[in-house]
This record gives sequence, structure tokens and C-alpha cells, in this order.
Amino acid sequence: MTRLAIIRQKYNPAGGAERIVSAILGQLKTRPELEPVLINRNWEQLEGVAVCRVNPFYLGSIWRDWGFARAAQRAWKQLGADLVQSHERIPGCHVFRAGDGVHAAWLDARAVGKGWRHKLSVWCNPYHHFMLRMERAMFSHPDLRAVICISEMVKQDVLQRFPVKPEQCVVIHNGVDCERFNPVAARERRAALRTQYGIAADAPVLVYVGSGFERKGVAQAIRSIVQQADVHLVVVGGDKKLTHYQQLAKTLGVAGRVHFTGPQKDVLSHYGMADGFILPTVYEPFGSVVAEAMACGLPVLTSTRCGGGECVTPAKTGWLAEPQDTATWQQNVAAWLAARSQWPQMAEQARARVLVQTEQHMVAQMMSLYGRLLQASGKNNND
Repeated sequence: MTRLAIIRQKYNPAGGAERIVSAILGQLKTRPELEPVLINRNWEQLEGVAVCRVNPFYLGSIWRDWGFARAAQRAWKQLGADLVQSHERIPGCHVFRAGDGVHAAWLDARAVGKGWRHKLSVWCNPYHHFMLRMERAMFSHPDLRAVICISEMVKQDVLQRFPVKPEQCVVIHNGVDCERFNPVAARERRAALRTQYGIAADAPVLVYVGSGFERKGVAQAIRSIVQQADVHLVVVGGDKKLTHYQQLAKTLGVAGRVHFTGPQKDVLSHYGMADGFILPTVYEPFGSVVAEAMACGLPVLTSTRCGGGECVTPAKTGWLAEPQDTATWQQNVAAWLAARSQWPQMAEQARARVLVQTEQHMVAQMMSLYGRLLQASGKNNND
């Protein structure tokens, strides 16, 4: 039996990365040739999955992450793991799944258009220095055998910054549960939700889903609907600076058409109440919400710095724009609205594009990678 250690520090029920980890573990536990063990600090109990919890005492975010990395390293050695796949930046892992992308790339993307005060605040933040140091150490470590890049964008971010060979980078897009995320189930509460938010049945609606409003471009989403007086924007998710975005909507004169719902457990129905999905993110390694929205039959408007944009065919299943290009975002919303008669066809094409992108396919690609790595190391899957 081959023991596979999977490392992810904590669980956030609203987090796309965590849902992917749960999906991976759910698929792996049906594979008799592998014994997955989850090394974590805080996670929901997963039936049929062995769990190793390590929780160093807390002395701040740097200590927490450094302490967890050290504890995880000790844990996988004590467990005798044949293969270690980390979803955290921990030097010494065999496989790094870059589900959170590249921190250096995120900082570069975040700095675009910002002044010296922003750059100084980033430079003065010790956590960023810590993350960059851990990232460099991990990508330079001799034990690193492969990097799972969840988009071609992430692969290029890795290759441009670190001494990793192209053949070590394997692009495996996030899988999506197309049985759960489907147009029929999504639209069951369409009328009820529109009534709840005071949106007319025939009003064109764009939906945004996610936390971290600054990184994921909520301000740009609000600006993008300014010129289209009939369009409503539903923002699903929470942010500690919510009042800032509410004030922005008011300042731009669209407060009556921007609806902040807060975090929602029933994300499926919020896809279903909309006619399109928008994510003007500054940096998103993939964005499972993009694939979920497409599975629900929504055309997607997203940015060129969103890995999930690789699934979008411009003008057929959606539109792309640079994160900071407000004029193009407004043009894309206008193009989406003008294509209203084509929405049913676009819905079919969007769903068809991600039907092959299942969680089972994602894990099958990972299993193939594991097999190659274990064979190269002289470990037989059937040992």
C-alpha cells in the first residue's frame, strides 16, 4: 500500500481551494492502491479518510504558518509517507499543488497601478517576506519532483520566477461537480430569490461569487454596470470592507442595482437567479466559481489574470478583459447584454465546455502523475 500525505492547513467551508481538497480526498478514498492521509491544523472530519492534526500554539500568522510547516514535515516523516503533496508552501514536499497560485505573482499583480505608498506597505509587511522566502525555498528544494499548476497562467508564473523545469509543471484544471451544478437545479429558486432581492423577473442579472473583494475585483464589477441602466449585480460573499463597496455603488449611482447578499450556503441557486457570471479578479490561479457558473449555463465575464478564463471562448461562452481596464469591462457588459437572444446557446456551449472537466478526471490526472513519480523513485503502487 502506498501512503500519500496531503497537506492543507485549514478548512474554510466557503473556500474553493478547500472544496477541491475535499473532492480529491473523496475520490482518492475509493482508490485501493493509495492510502491518503490528511495532515492539517483545522479541518472538517472526512469519512473514510485518515487525519493527522498538528496545531502548534499561536504567536501570530508567521509563527502559525512556520510552526505548521515544521510540524507537517515531522508528521509526514513519522507516517512514512511515500509521496507528499502539499497545498501549502512547505520546503521538502514532493508535489506542490499551486492551488493558491504564486505569491510573488500575486504581489506583482496587486501592485499594478498603485503608488509608492502601496509598495512601501507591502515591503514593510513581514508576512510577505516570509511567504516569498518559503516559496523560494520550496521551489528550489531538491525533493520537489512536480508542481501541479491549476492553469497555464500559474505554470508560466512558476517558470518565470523559479528554477523549475517545464517538464516538472503539470497543468491540471480544477474539477467541477457538473451533476450538482446544473441549470435545472440552479433555477429552481430563481423567481423566489429575485423577489427576495427586489429584482424584476426579466431584468438582466450578473452574479459575482467569492470573498476577498479587493483581489477578486468587486469594485470593477460595480463600475462595469454603470452604463447599462437595466443590469443588476448580485454580490455573493463577505468582506471586512463591505461598507467601502456599498459606498462606491452609491457614489456611482448604482446602489439600487447592486445587491450584497453576504456569504451564502446555497450558492447554486444564486447562479441560477442570474444570466451571467462576472469575476474581474486581479489575480485568480483558477477560480472554481468560473467552472461552476459555466456548468450552470452562465456566460462568464472574467479577467485575463484568471486561470479559469482558459475555459472561456470569447464571444461564445464569455468575454475577457485586463483587470484594470474599466472601459473594456463596460464594453464587455454591453456585449453580453446585446447577445441576450444568444444566451440559451451560450449556456449550452458553456456547460459543454466543463462537462469533461469532472472531479474524477482531475483525480485521474493526479493518479497518473503519482504513478510516474512513484515509478521513477522505484516505489511500486502495489507494494
